[in-house]
Amino acid sequence: MTVTLPSVSEKHRVRLQPLDLPERLLLGPGPSNAHPAVLEAISRPPIGHLDPKFLELMTEVQGLLRYIWQTDNRLTIPVSGTGSAAMEATIANSVEPGDVVLVGVMGYFGNRLVDMAGRYGADVRTIHKPWGDVFSLAELRQALEEHRPQILALVHAETSTGAEQPLAGVGDLCREFDCLLLVDTVTSLGAVPTLLDEWGVDLAYSCSQKGLSCPPGVSPFTMGPRAEEKLARRKGKVANWYLDMSLLNQYWGSDRVYHHTAPVNMNFGIREALRLIADEGIETVWKRHRDNAEYLWAGLEDLGLTCHVPVENRLPTLTTVRIPEGVDGKAISRQLLDEHGIEMGGGLGELAGKVWRIGLMGYNSRRENVDRLLSILADVLPHS
Repeated sequence: MTVTLPSVSEKHRVRLQPLDLPERLLLGPGPSNAHPAVLEAISRPPIGHLDPKFLELMTEVQGLLRYIWQTDNRLTIPVSGTGSAAMEATIANSVEPGDVVLVGVMGYFGNRLVDMAGRYGADVRTIHKPWGDVFSLAELRQALEEHRPQILALVHAETSTGAEQPLAGVGDLCREFDCLLLVDTVTSLGAVPTLLDEWGVDLAYSCSQKGLSCPPGVSPFTMGPRAEEKLARRKGKVANWYLDMSLLNQYWGSDRVYHHTAPVNMNFGIREALRLIADEGIETVWKRHRDNAEYLWAGLEDLGLTCHVPVENRLPTLTTVRIPEGVDGKAISRQLLDEHGIEMGGGLGELAGKVWRIGLMGYNSRRENVDRLLSILADVLPHS
């Protein structure tokens, strides 16, 4: 039997050379460079997402995430997607239409929480701080008294400003006002102390490509007992099927029932990334990030540059540096990239054109990287 094949359009066929990309030192807001051992793990041949060996790996990843987040939360998983997927998962699973969600906005990613919560039908209320400032416990108490929310959402590490929101005592406040505490740890997990159980955090999310030194593609998510109870009491289904934890729990829980095809190689990568942190010890990792950040801050000061955030609220992972008057910030960033292969981020939102954002996260948080950056900045910045 002769089969006639359909005619094929060649309109979009392009013959390309094999992929060839320049090496970059990623000292911007993320992604950071992945650890070589993580890249090696990702390159291994895939196995099935229900293979017994992969199921063992899932358990290892969950346990290590609990260690790095310092939590005993049963429902702690890597969501299949980038950090924004885990961010949406916290909203999708905790918010019901009409819930009052109070968001502390002190930068770009607080505004993203506002947008997401509104899309799930929340009655969104906001409190604001200038970009680079943080909320005090007294300000949070006043806001909780005024708005009486079901959920308080805060960004622990605001990537757009380089400010670290203190969380000690906030969980106690939320219990006093009978609301859940939802926290963004995208730029803090694996690099800055994140004591979820001690702080009383009910929901948190992060990403793989910053403090964990793994390429983007999976994103840590955790849900505590109070949040699980709220999920169980929902009047209707979670509006997002892919991120519904009542379904995902059947795959990541003891039953290991198929939900979707997990990105197995990305889970190889995050497992290796978490193993490396556990081998170093999380307290040692936190100290390394702090020490290297302080070394960077001192070097920037020696160059006559000023950090945007006061030192007491400054993130060790992300430093915002004010662009000097009369300096073309974009031109300097482009020169670093084109001539030296170093990525340095620019400002977002209210800080666009006003700051550079320098990231020292995970594998990249090393003194030799700071020395290299400071030496190049000393050469390329205009001298008075």
